[in-house]
Amino acid sequence: MKIAFLGPHASFTQLATAQLFPNEELLPQANILDCFNAVEKGEVDKAVVPLENSIEGTVSMTLDYLYKTSLIKIEAEAVMPIAHHLMIHPDNNANEIEKIYSHPQALAQSFHFLDTNYKEVQRQDFSSTAAAAKYISEHPELKRAAVANQFAANLYGLKIINRNIQDFEQNHTRFIIISKRNDIYNNDKLEVIGEKSGLLITLPEDHAGGLHQVLSVFAWRKMNLSKIESRTLKTGLGNYFFYINVAGKWDAVLHENALEELKSINANVDFLGNYKEFLLES
Repeated sequence: MKIAFLGPHASFTQLATAQLFPNEELLPQANILDCFNAVEKGEVDKAVVPLENSIEGTVSMTLDYLYKTSLIKIEAEAVMPIAHHLMIHPDNNANEIEKIYSHPQALAQSFHFLDTNYKEVQRQDFSSTAAAAKYISEHPELKRAAVANQFAANLYGLKIINRNIQDFEQNHTRFIIISKRNDIYNNDKLEVIGEKSGLLITLPEDHAGGLHQVLSVFAWRKMNLSKIESRTLKTGLGNYFFYINVAGKWDAVLHENALEELKSINANVDFLGNYKEFLLES
């Protein structure tokens, strides 16, 4: 089975993917859109992409592509503790850093450390933490540093000069497995920490009480919503879709009736699946 992931090698997403699919062929992709396209076109069976970070919040690109690619569903979620390190090429010195590279989420998650210790050093976004580390390894002539993980430092032969620079100790990233198969993912070697369902809901029109009307469908049935987030439809100001998580198992009668009631009020509903949430190692 072929599994795409947000690469390159040594990215946090690869570390998550390797735990979820230890015996499958893992194929790195340059960006999140490439992961979705690879699944949609049938080039891979599944893909693993980041969905949310406990410090920086939702990865908006993942949420947008979930909405745009209606055939793609979620098979599982996985939560992994995140540790960021600042690293340089072994030929360079820590006091000569002129620029720091990393994924924008990693830079944001380490903002206070970098602002305190490297305030005058410019920061530049990269497609992933691993891509930043790879670039540093390939350009020893540049006085650059990267924010990435221990595996990236080992893989690309970099020297870590500051460890655990994330601003908050409880830094976790939530990943999702996406596919077109509607498979149920299980892994006896990983701890299950929850179960939920994912829904994308679009209101028929912007009117007073519209969102309340949608939420009441879940409220009177005592369906616990563990997450609700709005994202712009990019069709004009005030136009949104909503990403909702319903905690617990999906009841074939009660919950299906909820979907029917949502449709009766002309809400557009995309059911992403009912799936387990697993805990990964850092």
